[in-house]
Amino acid sequence: MAAKLLPVLKLATKVTIAGGVLYVTYDSGLLGGSEQGSEVLGKAKAAIPPAVDEWVKYFGFELPAVPKMGFSPVEAWNSGVQSSISALSSGPTALGGYTNQGLQYLKDLTK
Repeated sequence: MAAKLLPVLKLATKVTIAGGVLYVTYDSGLLGGSEQGSEVLGKAKAAIPPAVDEWVKYFGFELPAVPKMGFSPVEAWNSGVQSSISALSSGPTALGGYTNQGLQYLKDLTK
């Protein structure tokens, strides 16, 4: 009986954790618009360093300093998303052009 109950219990635990994460994400506004996302990011940037400092003092170990980055990951991410969407949106037109070129090539071969 316990062998059959363990997989069900594991699944229920995973579903509960995933549901909780989804609820917290939705409740905090991360699934909303960009203004809400920026607000939540500002709150997180203000709340995380004091929490980390508290845990460091509690456990008594020192964390290395956060490295300074010469580029913004947010801007790099946004440019990557824009490039991907641009490629996907021009894909059908480019595919049609390549198809026409291929057909023309085949017509030229058969002449």
